[in-house]
Amino acid sequence: MLTEKQQNKNILLALVTLVIVIAIVALIGFVALSNGTEFVQGQAEADEYRVSSKVPGRILEYRVKEGQKVKAGDTLAILEAPDVEAKLAQVRAVQDAAQAQSNKAQKGTRSEQLQAAYELWQKAKAGLEIAEKSYNRINRLYEEGVMSAQKRDEVYANYNAMKATEKAAKAQYEMARNGAQKEDKEMAAAMVNQAKGAVAEVSSYINETILIAQSDGEVTEIFPKIGELVGTGAPIMNISMLDKIWATFNVREDLLKDYKIGQEIEAFVPALEQNIKLKIYYMKDLGSYAAWKATKTTGQFDMKTFEVRAEPLNKIDGLRPGMSIILEKDN
Repeated sequence: MLTEKQQNKNILLALVTLVIVIAIVALIGFVALSNGTEFVQGQAEADEYRVSSKVPGRILEYRVKEGQKVKAGDTLAILEAPDVEAKLAQVRAVQDAAQAQSNKAQKGTRSEQLQAAYELWQKAKAGLEIAEKSYNRINRLYEEGVMSAQKRDEVYANYNAMKATEKAAKAQYEMARNGAQKEDKEMAAAMVNQAKGAVAEVSSYINETILIAQSDGEVTEIFPKIGELVGTGAPIMNISMLDKIWATFNVREDLLKDYKIGQEIEAFVPALEQNIKLKIYYMKDLGSYAAWKATKTTGQFDMKTFEVRAEPLNKIDGLRPGMSIILEKDN
């Protein structure tokens, strides 16, 4: 049985051992924190664009599927837009009518109408000649005292009336021969151009029912199903341009001093088990919603988070949007 002195000695030994263990753990923690590595994790992103249509319609057919690579000019989808097709038929009919009016104005009066106007003018000329001869004859008789003044005045009035009739008939003939006025022809031509513009506009809407890839890329998402209606400007699919890939990192403000625009940095891609070199080209704060809130009693201050973007210096095979990219920073 242990004596009281031995028990006290064992307790003292246990306390000394505990203190030594705590000291060792504290020392290890201090060394680890002072010489450890801090990681900044980001991810790969790529430029992308949304495919949409200028006209509402129904999805008739898809020519691609998600994950498929496409090239600029490839047909992606076809929409059905019967309302636009009906509108095209209407404006084409308006164009045909305007063209007919223009042709009529440019061609002028029909030959039959021109001949009729000419005959009326010749008839009026003949009547004028007879009226002039009658007036000259009656006027001589009046001067000889054979004919009364009233009769001469009647013949003279008839002569003047026939002169006016001949002038009117000639004017009608000249108008028929010259056809439509210059202003009428110009107006008819303008109406044709206006109708052609309407046809071109609606035809462009018809072309928008066939969706074309604007640049090379990969189809990442397709939103509506075949048969669904889509509105004007509604997104139909997303295409990522994998040749324009970059990395984004969220960096705390106190670590920002180690990163500058134009700086080349090295990062690690776990998915590829490969180190890559990047060049920083963009830096912007993410706003107050992304701030690190410090404890005021420690004397620290609130620190914002900045988005840092960098692009690979060389093409990296296999690098895809969403892959993690790790930056290491030694304390």
